[in-house]
Amino acid sequence: MRLIALVAIATLGPACGVTPLVRPAGEAAWVGSPACATCHADEWGAWQPSQHARAMQPATDSTVLGNFSNTAIRRAGVTTTFFRREGRFMVRTDGPDGQLAEFEISHTFGVEPLQQYLIPMPGGRLQAFGIAWDSRPMDQGGQRWFPLSQDHPPAAGDPFHWTGYQQTWNHQCADCHSTNLRKEWNDSTASYATTWSEISVGCEACHGPGSNHLAWAHARETGGAASRYRRMGLVALLDERRGVSWTANPSNGKPARSAPRITEREIDTCARCHARRGQLTDAVRPGDPLLDGFRPAVIEPGLYYPDGQMRDEVYTWGSFLQSRMYSAGVTCSDCHEPHGGKLRAPGAQICVRCHTPAQYATTEHHLHQPDGPGADCVACHMPTVRYLVVDPRHDHAFRVPRPDLSDLTGAPNTCTACHTDRPARWAATQLEKRLGHRPSGFQSFAEAFTIQESGGSGRLLAALLRDPLQPAIVRASALFRLQTVAGSARLPEVTAALSDRDPLVRAAAVQLVAAAPPADRPSLLKPHLRDPIRLIRMEAARGLAGTPDGQHRPEEQAARQTALAEYLASQEFLADRPESWANLGALRAEQGTIPGALGALQVAVERDSTWAPSWVNLADLYRSIGQDGTARRVLEAARLRNPTDAAIAHALGLALVRSGDRPAALAALADAARLDPASSRYRFVHAVALHDLGRPGEAIAVLRTSRRQHPRDQAMAQTLIGYLIERGQAPEARRVLQEVMAGDPSNPAWRDWAARLGGKAPTP
Repeated sequence: MRLIALVAIATLGPACGVTPLVRPAGEAAWVGSPACATCHADEWGAWQPSQHARAMQPATDSTVLGNFSNTAIRRAGVTTTFFRREGRFMVRTDGPDGQLAEFEISHTFGVEPLQQYLIPMPGGRLQAFGIAWDSRPMDQGGQRWFPLSQDHPPAAGDPFHWTGYQQTWNHQCADCHSTNLRKEWNDSTASYATTWSEISVGCEACHGPGSNHLAWAHARETGGAASRYRRMGLVALLDERRGVSWTANPSNGKPARSAPRITEREIDTCARCHARRGQLTDAVRPGDPLLDGFRPAVIEPGLYYPDGQMRDEVYTWGSFLQSRMYSAGVTCSDCHEPHGGKLRAPGAQICVRCHTPAQYATTEHHLHQPDGPGADCVACHMPTVRYLVVDPRHDHAFRVPRPDLSDLTGAPNTCTACHTDRPARWAATQLEKRLGHRPSGFQSFAEAFTIQESGGSGRLLAALLRDPLQPAIVRASALFRLQTVAGSARLPEVTAALSDRDPLVRAAAVQLVAAAPPADRPSLLKPHLRDPIRLIRMEAARGLAGTPDGQHRPEEQAARQTALAEYLASQEFLADRPESWANLGALRAEQGTIPGALGALQVAVERDSTWAPSWVNLADLYRSIGQDGTARRVLEAARLRNPTDAAIAHALGLALVRSGDRPAALAALADAARLDPASSRYRFVHAVALHDLGRPGEAIAVLRTSRRQHPRDQAMAQTLIGYLIERGQAPEARRVLQEVMAGDPSNPAWRDWAARLGGKAPTP
């Protein structure tokens, strides 16, 4: 059996430290940013006032921006007061037990447009406080305290309360806000001994430990043997733009790079913090491949809209990799000066450094008045989404506005973001009329991802994999989404992706195969036990963990053990999180070590009793060893603790079906569908349960309602057609078939239903 495999994705940004440490990294040691200032005065001068330099600072009169003059904010029945005492910055608020108490602020976190504050707690923890200071000017709505959780403030005991583990700096944010951060979690004492070499994001955060570079510079200055230091003694030599220029083609105004970009070093360096990602280890250095230390999120449902626009907080990297700019060779520092972090030119002026104004700064191109807001390149091609209440983030996919996709995908579009009184269809008609054609843009995956998200087949996802012009992140996202489609591991497109040149694609292909039935895995995964990328080796070893030793030659067995040790080390690194223990439980179950699996899943439940996957996995494991009664009791306990969790209600409903308590099962399944109305699966299972209990009319009514929200869901459509035929309602069955054909016209499944209905498949 295989339990759900889980990974932790960090949802917050960076942070500070508890005990400063200068620690060697191989041959080079960390020396601190001031050591760079003498030779690199310009870069030092740009860095000092930057957000990187102030990413985290001790709380002092010069660093704290918030108003601590006995100001108060009341929310959800709790009055929080910010005040000073003997020079210290204090807050009176609800603590971990829900009672009012006073806490000292030790560090600031960020500067603009908001500043958060960190509070020391037992066990070496620093907790990010849930009320932040709006540092914008007053005329922009700033200079106020505001809660980061606007809708449902978490209470004490909730993992998202400021005292909960989801707000613990040591894991959630520290790695990106400081230099050479080492988390140092001790599971036996449930405490951190977190260290850093520099409290903020310094020179070495990007260039690596600098002692050898200093030695090289000294040798060069004094006539010593500087040549013995490779790459000037730098761990990460970020020289990809050296000697590179961009030139606009005079005939069409399109810029071209003077030499192709052949490495990802600079982009990977930025992505370590400017990407939605989970961390595998802190034993990586600047310059290492991104996937050696991190598991980046791809274009996943919930994080992105189906057309790739930002939905949740995903930072920048995942959008940028979708773009034509990235495919043309643009790197981050083409537009951003890396030491100060500012744009190389303000606003849209950054665009016309490469894009000829005569071609692009025209009414024919932007379709608006020359000096109006509609003529702004950034407004149309880099729309913003506001996170943390006041922080607008630009989408870096540089997409062509596509209002024609909004009705299909449910995604916003920049046209109706300004023309708020008009529907997307109007904007699409206007664009087509004024341009003389429907805009297409660079991104072409919206239909495939929309069909997959709404329950359709995976054929269009496979077609994306066959298209070599698709960006790597799109192909990786198609592979991620194919995990929902049975039999995907056998697709020839997946086999080809396992050998893809891009590690992001290989990693997604290996992850897909690792989740496939055990018989499909060995021949496909064994070659990847020696992949040069850590994440890929780990995924391959995880997928082969349950295979008998006799299926591996000695050299394969050695490679599997080495890669599996890397996987286990990553789970040990993440052992402060429930996801890690759930992962270990799934691994041990697959290896047949049932007591160890049960123990790991129990720890996951104890670490966060509100997290549904650990409860569901624990119940599934008990069921797999024939203890159905225990499985049911686990889910009943989970339901008592989490009465509004749809996943737990659904799992309990299925357990009650198996135990024969059909009325109770139906009630739980109905609750799951009610609690998460966006889930097509919960509604579908509820309808099937109604039908099986002899209530086909109600089942049909549920499916009719559900299809309005999920018109392309193949399983739902086929089940509804079957129930209608069973009830003698063939005309409606034909109408449903006609509708579903229109959304997925080449699906061969519809021919079988057409035959059952006594005719050819209808033409959409």
